Amino acid sequence: MAKPVILTVDDDPDVLQAVARDLRQQYGNRFRILRADSGAAAIDLTQTLKLRNESVALFLVDQRMPQMNGVEFLEQALPLFPDAKRVLLTAYADTDAAIRAINSVQIDYYLLKPWDPPEERLYPVLNDLLDDWFASFRPAFEGLRVIGNRWSPQSHDMKDFLARNQIPYQWLDIELSEEGRTLANLTECDRLSLPLLLFPDGISLVQPSIAQVAEKMGLHTRAEKPFYDLVIVGGGPAGLAAAVYGASEGLHTVLIEREAPGGQAGTSSRIENYLGFPSGLSGGDLARRAVAQAKRFGVEILSPQGVTAMRVEDPYRFITLSNGSEISCHALILALGVSWRRLDVPGLDRLTGAGVYYGAAQAEAIACQGEDVHIVGGANSAGQAAMFFSKYACQVTMLVRGESLTKSMSQYLIEQIAETSNIVVKTYTRVVEAKGNNSLEAIVVENAVTGESETVAATSLFIFIGAVPRTEWLDGSVECDDRGFIITGSDLKRSTSQSSGCRPKGWRLDRDPYLLETNVPGVFAVGDVRHGSIKRVASGVGEGSICVQFVHQYLANVRV
Repeated sequence: MAKPVILTVDDDPDVLQAVARDLRQQYGNRFRILRADSGAAAIDLTQTLKLRNESVALFLVDQRMPQMNGVEFLEQALPLFPDAKRVLLTAYADTDAAIRAINSVQIDYYLLKPWDPPEERLYPVLNDLLDDWFASFRPAFEGLRVIGNRWSPQSHDMKDFLARNQIPYQWLDIELSEEGRTLANLTECDRLSLPLLLFPDGISLVQPSIAQVAEKMGLHTRAEKPFYDLVIVGGGPAGLAAAVYGASEGLHTVLIEREAPGGQAGTSSRIENYLGFPSGLSGGDLARRAVAQAKRFGVEILSPQGVTAMRVEDPYRFITLSNGSEISCHALILALGVSWRRLDVPGLDRLTGAGVYYGAAQAEAIACQGEDVHIVGGANSAGQAAMFFSKYACQVTMLVRGESLTKSMSQYLIEQIAETSNIVVKTYTRVVEAKGNNSLEAIVVENAVTGESETVAATSLFIFIGAVPRTEWLDGSVECDDRGFIITGSDLKRSTSQSSGCRPKGWRLDRDPYLLETNVPGVFAVGDVRHGSIKRVASGVGEGSICVQFVHQYLANVRV
């Protein structure tokens, strides 16, 4: 924790040096002693301390200064640090002004100059004031602060990025936080330019890009080397498992994740059927543990970083990153995962990030305290989200198109939902419209059996309606099914129009593709992006783990 500040202000350099010396001698072990030689300089320093989120315990200010006297300085400084103790240094002739200041700026004490000896005339007074200040002192948050608007899509995207990358931050809503408004005014940031990010070193960024924040926070986005034994694209459970096993078995491995390690599973509020965790764990916890494990084995993780293209020049596979750079490898594992499918309903696209969210959006949970939350979907992800939001919301309403939850949700979740009093499940129900100007205000829902529709007040709508792969960048080089999922192993034979037993088109090796290998030798696919995969965390971890064995077989049988 940074030391609280004692700030002394005096235009007389000899007096300023003397008081700073005496303060440092007595309080330097517990406080940081700062000084300013004018009121204007002290205001600038005070504003800087505010932006750095430092604490000021005491202002010790000379009254008689040109341009800005001590009382005038305190009038400007106290709104920034209202709890700081305040003491005026005065000459005998200024005692009347000091007494008036007790009422005008509520000074705690005034001291006559000179204060020698300080052991009798300075320290006893300040000791009492500082002890009183410490009694109610609460250390300031030492980290990144985000000033934004709950209904701003840019603010939501920033909170989601920070939360998923497990970067601690303090959220200050411009509509609710006086502190947030003060900080925005200090940086001259208007409400249309939010979010505003304030870093511990005092640097502020107005509506920055994700890439800017990632670089500022020290996230690793550039590859250290041009070549790796194994490149893994995608940092969900499957990709992280492949990285752990690849690196632990001696392969020089890099993992590339476009958003945050953990993938879609990382947004899950609770995974209760994962082996070895009887009490369950959150997707964020799983991602954090897996990342630590991967790094311990020497995996290089690039995040946030995207991949835009792939090409093959035997024996190498090349990928192009979103920053334009290119790296090569002997073997490539595609663990791309999937993205939430968009709901094509009037009004939703316009309000996405402003009351409409895809996925659990745990960063929004506290903002939903005491409100009604609506969830679209009937599979496990929707059920986990419903249980999570039930801890914050007044009521959670699940909107399910089918007749029940039994066809798509695990039984343990169905039982938990049934036992939770503030969760309501509405079957045969779908959203047909979203309404609102700057944020979601209402949704129109329709009953599939009766055809009746009604408008329901709503401020938060979370959507879980299946997933789609992001494989467009492969540009046909890797064979996919008609929905974009990557075909591997024996499924490649069934997908070809040629007679059974023929190998995939363009396949030049004498062997058949391995179980998780694509139609491009040395390029593998694991996890949710793979055609026919079981969409469960455990299966993704399993595929990522066993895939490394096929990588070793490939490397052993191909000249590299």
